[in-house]
Amino acid sequence: MTQMEQDLGWQAQHAAAAAACRGSTPTGGHGPYGNRVFAKENTRSCDSICADTIFSACDADISLQGFPGKVTSYTEPVGNYYNYGCTTPGNSNVLFDEVKAAGDAVVTEANHWYYRYCCCRKP
Repeated sequence: MTQMEQDLGWQAQHAAAAAACRGSTPTGGHGPYGNRVFAKENTRSCDSICADTIFSACDADISLQGFPGKVTSYTEPVGNYYNYGCTTPGNSNVLFDEVKAAGDAVVTEANHWYYRYCCCRKP
């Protein structure tokens, strides 16, 4: 697998995470700047992760999983998601932590893990 294939896989994952954050917030995200999505460390809450940045307000803690390949019917799922609260670490499975994952983990067919992200904004 090439580095470009891995990068495209992660970029698709990140775009999905940004869309999930946009859809998970009551106002769709607001504040004086564009909102940010950060990878979630498996042992910390998103409140804590957001607080470490200038985008210190947490709107959501999301996890998502996209399935490989093109679907052939309208009833075939393309992925899964959860919306956790911002205050707890939630599911602390290290395999849900993108930073700790292998570079090709997002694009290997054996990948069946969710990756978790924090939806943060500058208040």
